Amino acid sequence: MPGLPRPARLAARVRVKVRFAGQLVDGWLLERAESSAHPKLAYLEKVVSPVPVLSPEVARLARAVADRYAGSLADVLRLAVPPRHARAEKAVTADADAPAAPDAPADADARPGGRAEVDPRGWRDYPAGPALLRALTDGRPARAVWSALPGEDWADRYADAVAATVAGGRGAVVVVADARDLDRLDAALTAVLGAGRHVRLTAADGPARRYRAFLAARRGDVAVVIGTRAAMFAPVERLGLVAIWDDGDDLHAEPRAPYPHARDVLLTRAQLGDAAALVGGYARSAEAQLLVETSWAREVVADRAVVRARTPAMAPTGDDPQLARDPGAASARLPSLAWTSARDALRADLPVLVQVPRRGYVPSVACADCRTPARCPHCAGPLALPSAQGTPACRWCGRVAAAYACPECGGRRLRASVTGARRTAEELGRAFPGVPVRTSGREEVLATVPGGAGLVIATPGAEPVADGGYGAVLLLDSWALLTRADLRAGEEALRRWMAAAALARPGTAGGRVVVVADGALAPVQALLRWDSAWFAARELAERRELGFPPAVRMASVTGVAEAVSDLLDGARLPDGAEVLGPVPADEGRERMLVRVPRSRAAALAEALHAAAGQRSARKAADPVRLQVDPLVLF
Repeated sequence: MPGLPRPARLAARVRVKVRFAGQLVDGWLLERAESSAHPKLAYLEKVVSPVPVLSPEVARLARAVADRYAGSLADVLRLAVPPRHARAEKAVTADADAPAAPDAPADADARPGGRAEVDPRGWRDYPAGPALLRALTDGRPARAVWSALPGEDWADRYADAVAATVAGGRGAVVVVADARDLDRLDAALTAVLGAGRHVRLTAADGPARRYRAFLAARRGDVAVVIGTRAAMFAPVERLGLVAIWDDGDDLHAEPRAPYPHARDVLLTRAQLGDAAALVGGYARSAEAQLLVETSWAREVVADRAVVRARTPAMAPTGDDPQLARDPGAASARLPSLAWTSARDALRADLPVLVQVPRRGYVPSVACADCRTPARCPHCAGPLALPSAQGTPACRWCGRVAAAYACPECGGRRLRASVTGARRTAEELGRAFPGVPVRTSGREEVLATVPGGAGLVIATPGAEPVADGGYGAVLLLDSWALLTRADLRAGEEALRRWMAAAALARPGTAGGRVVVVADGALAPVQALLRWDSAWFAARELAERRELGFPPAVRMASVTGVAEAVSDLLDGARLPDGAEVLGPVPADEGRERMLVRVPRSRAAALAEALHAAAGQRSARKAADPVRLQVDPLVLF
């Protein structure tokens, strides 16, 4: 056909256009064969680009991920290869014949065999840390679950691990949750490897820059790719290390079909490519604990003596002696222990971090007379106050409820039932006059703050790094995290608390962390001892007993009742599969859960994928959403 490359020159693993069911759709040329068993073949309509953007390793990985998550290969490839940007592609192709820049000189001592020894630096605080770096340098597939110490510069430790991998002549892929973490890791890698030795791969950098970085990795110009979950499929030659930081963050879960999790994709890459794997964080997820307990990975933790020396002074407000003298202090949002800790830090000219789980001003209000939650008269959504003089409005439909009257008692006065970050900043600004107050949240996320006296009010995940560390860290409204109707409520609360507490000045003589919660609660105990491994083991044991992921494999089937029943009736589920539900979902849909032992996970995914394919072939009208091991079950 006119305009197509000659068949002898047409490479495999390129983008093409094909006509299917009368429509021109995107496709992939995966391989070429001399003959075909199909009696009738169609012509390729167009070769989008002759550049082979899909590497054999990523193609094999995409097939494994599609099978793991009961999805289609096309959907996974859509996630694995970014959209083509013609101008960026032409620029990279034009530079293909340019001489490569010389490698940056190595600072480390030479090892036998011509390799460079990477200085373990902070990894010496962990007994297994130096051995991990030696294994990476030697090209051995070490697999580690790392629990970081308070105050640890995790970006530097990851840069050391990547440098050790590069010193062994292999490449690395590192995935982080958000842009702030990516900027920290970018700076750390530039300091260790030098400029131009790695690329960032994130959708936030824009289509052109992202595609150019992708092509640089695909052509082998760089051996290291870092990024958000968009980088989990990054094409890196001679892959020696895959790493993920803070794997419990829900940003690592892809919101598009087939909804893979970055941690599982990277671990699959390590398994298929015989590469090393590093799963790190201040807190440990139940999934990471399962890797340790099944001996798939080895834990890298510090000795308890080192942990005690590095952990800042921590206290729950439930142990405050003031409660014995004033029982009413138990209901105070800022108990005396938290207030005095903030005051002492400010007097010492140190910043104070206040973590508030909810953003906004007053995101939830109730009747001041009978305490009935205030709901929108039109859609039953929660009412909220945007400011001190604002009119209550619905958080769902946005309608203003200026003439609200309580349906239970007729009262018209409202009180705050949940206080947001902006209201907290306003209250603390009055409590500590003359002290600068900064907020970090959805509207504006701060990366760093000065080291002098000041108040920083932040929502979880938006805590900025303070120069020298915080003098005090206050964890308010703990009930909002612990009482969520979520299987991972305790695990998520501990993860967010430890991420904030790690920003305090290290050591018992440094900063102070106050959590407004009962010290007898298991997540609080894990925080006080800085022992997330203990809590993760406890969580995993409970989930084994109750039959919840990751101890079992569970799939969620969501849609209208008739469509869900149709799919499950047509699925040849493996023996021992349990069907749970239905439970209500959103917009008139329902959800069914299918649970199987982990040994039958592949059979479950295959059965659901086949049933979904049959419905698609019949052109069933109502769609069904399939998710394997979803983060939210209820």
